[in-house]
Amino acid sequence: MNSAQQLQHLYWRAGFGPRPQDVAAGLSPRKALRQLFHDSENYEPLVGRDLNYTDPQGMVMTDPASLKNNPVPTGMVTTPDQPAPPGAPASPVAPIRPRAAFKGGTVAAGVPRLRRADLTPEQRKMQNEGIRDAFVNMSTAWMERMATSPAQLREKMTLFWHGHFACRVRQPDAALSLHNTTRQYALGKFPDLLLAVSKEPAMLQFLNNQQNRKEHPNENFAREVMELFTLGRGNYTENDVKEAARAFTGWAYDYQSNFKFREREHDAGTKTFLGKTGNFTGEDVLKIILEQPAAATFLTTKIYRFFVNDVPNPAHIEPLAVAFRKSGYDIADLLERMFSADWFYEPANVGTHIKSPVELLAGIRRTLNVKIDNAQPLLGYQRALGQNLFQPPNVAGWPGGRNWIDSSSLLLRLQLPSILFKNAEFAVALKQDENDIAPNQTKAERTVRPGAGAHLPLAPLQQLLGATPATQQPEKLGEFLLQANIRPENLQLVQQAAAQKEPAEALRATLVSLLSLPEYQLA
Repeated sequence: MNSAQQLQHLYWRAGFGPRPQDVAAGLSPRKALRQLFHDSENYEPLVGRDLNYTDPQGMVMTDPASLKNNPVPTGMVTTPDQPAPPGAPASPVAPIRPRAAFKGGTVAAGVPRLRRADLTPEQRKMQNEGIRDAFVNMSTAWMERMATSPAQLREKMTLFWHGHFACRVRQPDAALSLHNTTRQYALGKFPDLLLAVSKEPAMLQFLNNQQNRKEHPNENFAREVMELFTLGRGNYTENDVKEAARAFTGWAYDYQSNFKFREREHDAGTKTFLGKTGNFTGEDVLKIILEQPAAATFLTTKIYRFFVNDVPNPAHIEPLAVAFRKSGYDIADLLERMFSADWFYEPANVGTHIKSPVELLAGIRRTLNVKIDNAQPLLGYQRALGQNLFQPPNVAGWPGGRNWIDSSSLLLRLQLPSILFKNAEFAVALKQDENDIAPNQTKAERTVRPGAGAHLPLAPLQQLLGATPATQQPEKLGEFLLQANIRPENLQLVQQAAAQKEPAEALRATLVSLLSLPEYQLA
């Protein structure tokens, strides 16, 4: 494996693929790795006005049903519903007003909390659309970051933690806060990341810790922290789950979505957890968990499977896990050791990773410098392929690996380049999901059609090809785009697609053909 091939492998695994200008820079893999870390040093939160949505639980509306037991706050006037005369225009949907608009602005001041049961069908529809739009905008903004940001390693590691700390809530602001927490600590110390994530309102809600009180402990949060986030099954007992749940009693959040420790609901009694006894708090439990060697092995294995190979190699993992634990769970140090190892570039680890839908689409956009007019169809195709950012299938996240591929998803994957760059007609009806933010859509509403408006600049690729003869350009571009070796019969098909075309059209046809090969699904 030569230096250029190693460089491409590194860019695909530590980011979302190399651009022509990255290859032209001629860095060695070691220098490129240093550059990746340097470019990812700074934390920049994902922010934007379109990403925010006011949590419905922090709002009220002027609907009599919700005011039945609560007097109308001062300054508001209500009138009974009157039937509209025939032919009159439809009345506008009643607005949902923020709590701050009312005098006092709190439940204690007589302002009721909004309940979905109080909403009219029209208001529920408006609410669903507002929430859905915020999540769409969040996904669009993050996909743009993955495709264009120089902080490739931070973006890739944030994607890993997004699956590791899988969380699905209806509140976009809470989901965005959790996302930015994982983004902030993505390359830092894992104990800091774990504590910060564990105190995020989105995670506390998703894993039911709001209901975890000393009189009635709820074990869900404690169980998932150990099973999915830190130790893995077999490294704790059912009694450890019960005792940890007691330690996490009182961990909650307020109406402003800030973490709040409710001391009156906390069980301050003696607990025995993982062989230790004391009046442990939730913070104590997290520290004790990370004292277990099994935690370092569990985390290292999961990171290895994401970045190196879906089949763990204990000979590689054990030394990494020991170093990870000794470093105080330094994530950046672990990644540097992993990407610097000779075995990282062994043939068994190159071109063997099935790209997730996010990696596939972000990779196409990044490696070819593609500009998109309308990202919404891309999000639809991404969802059809099985990955909807901020909406994992369950608390375990996306299974990944071979689970990304089946007969229907492979067909769509192979058609995507033609959809993007040749405006091929390929409509996909998304499956109904009872957990959808806006459920019960018609088939027409669930159908995704082309319309991304993808712009493919050829100049960077022409510079990469230089003076390469036209007959050799498919092979040269294949070396740039593909991590797996192209089969001779597939190369012949690519060459035929570009034959007897003008140079620019030949280059475009070559690109679409290469991107449509099964080999392009691998990194």
